Amino acid sequence: MRKVLMGNHAVSWGAGLSGVEVIAAYPITPQTQVVELLSEMCATGEVGARFLKVESEHSAMAACIGASAAGARAFTATSSQGLALMHEMLHWAAGARTPVVLANINRAMGPPWNIWTEQTDSLAQRDTGWMQVYCQNNQEVLDSIIQAFKVSEQVLLPTMVVLDAFVLSHTMEAVEIPDRVDAERYLPPFDPPFKLDPSEPHTFGGLGGTDAYFELRYKIQRAMDEALGVWERSGEEYGRLFGRPYGLIETYLAEDADICIITSSSIASTARVAVDRLRAAGTRAGLLRIRVFRPFPAAKIRSVLSSVKKAVVIDRNISFGAGGIFHQEVRAAAHGTNGGTPIVGFVTGLGGRDVTADDVMEMVRSAEAMGEPSEEVLFRGVRL
Repeated sequence: MRKVLMGNHAVSWGAGLSGVEVIAAYPITPQTQVVELLSEMCATGEVGARFLKVESEHSAMAACIGASAAGARAFTATSSQGLALMHEMLHWAAGARTPVVLANINRAMGPPWNIWTEQTDSLAQRDTGWMQVYCQNNQEVLDSIIQAFKVSEQVLLPTMVVLDAFVLSHTMEAVEIPDRVDAERYLPPFDPPFKLDPSEPHTFGGLGGTDAYFELRYKIQRAMDEALGVWERSGEEYGRLFGRPYGLIETYLAEDADICIITSSSIASTARVAVDRLRAAGTRAGLLRIRVFRPFPAAKIRSVLSSVKKAVVIDRNISFGAGGIFHQEVRAAAHGTNGGTPIVGFVTGLGGRDVTADDVMEMVRSAEAMGEPSEEVLFRGVRL
């Protein structure tokens, strides 16, 4: 079936097709439409989930953790301040190895209040133990929700599927909706190896002393390492079933590029246009889009960087005192292995400010004109 869907409703359809059994709902702009449509689907019986109306985002995540620990497939959605309120429970979800899936609609953090897109809210959670996927369009949003459950339930880690506020969340695009039977074939029912079960008692959430805590954290890291391959295999299987394969990264004309743009989310679509224009003007530009941010696809990125003369990382986020977060991660992954290829980072588009193809082209040309950047944090589009 093909429908015109906004990004938020693509999330709803993805969750519904995933056979979710518990949905914890608390509204926040610009996420609210996700749980609104799911509430309608539950009311009509189209989705057979228990719909829980909770009093806060903290409670929403707590409900999902409890449901997942009991063996149910659990889902919720949030944005910005709501994600920040969940922070404590995000650590708990990962530490308890519950494969919850959360859709986060990227929204700038206050103050001042801002409802438009910026990645700092989700990237501030990068060390909680959650896997993170950044979507480029509404089709990928729907597909990634289904794949997130597939991967999470194999490695027993939660996943955050991330999309841009308004650029995707409220923008309508044509989306292919998989047949429910095919979706169930791809994503069978959740059957965890351990769950809350009175007939087979275990201790959950007990004290982890010095004799066990370290090893439990070690196992989370090993699960992240394993997840790199699981994401790739699950994306390939999805492609065989539905004709849309997915990987950890996506490249465009990067094979023979002299300069490579590295970015994520919807800016990647804009950057693709910029690459075509730069090529027409004589600059051999290419694009690397980071789709899966956690676990970080360092080897894939190093492979692409090994053949380019320079890279330009475009961040719609900032770690104050350090700069763009994708830029930091790319430089760390490439350090000492990319032959000294300069990697120039720009911070732009904060608070939802538009990032145009002309902006991307100007950042590329600025990077071409410099050697190593003179400042650690370079900004594009600041109006002073």
